[in-house]
Amino acid sequence: MSTEHHNHGQTNGERPQHADVSFEGTDVRSSPIFKFLTYLGITVIASFIVSIGIYKGLKSYWINSYEEPAPMREAGPQFPPEPRMQGMPGHLTDPQHDMREKVEADTKANNELGWVDKNAGIAQIPVKDAMKLIVEKGLPAVSAPAEKK
Repeated sequence: MSTEHHNHGQTNGERPQHADVSFEGTDVRSSPIFKFLTYLGITVIASFIVSIGIYKGLKSYWINSYEEPAPMREAGPQFPPEPRMQGMPGHLTDPQHDMREKVEADTKANNELGWVDKNAGIAQIPVKDAMKLIVEKGLPAVSAPAEKK
């Protein structure tokens, strides 16, 4: 703790200054910063007011200059050229309905029992039955292909 008085060496009434302080009190002035912030705020507010004026002027210009479209421009819808994909306007089929029919037909085909080619002895059986037969009997052995030299 220092035993020196704060006014040590200052007899003319100046404020006390510590010997190790490396800046002067006049290095940083706050008035230019406050002026800049004030001018910036005024500029932002003025820009906002000008923007509102431009917006209102353009809006009234657009409302006054609006014309109804010509009747020829309101012709029926224009479709893309053929071939059109399902689900496009003007297409008579429903893709969801077509998909349901396809899944239904595939499921029916996987569960049918019948002949594919009776003369060749090729039959069609349900997939579940075919999997059971493979588990019971196994797959037929296939000879390995001959190696080429």
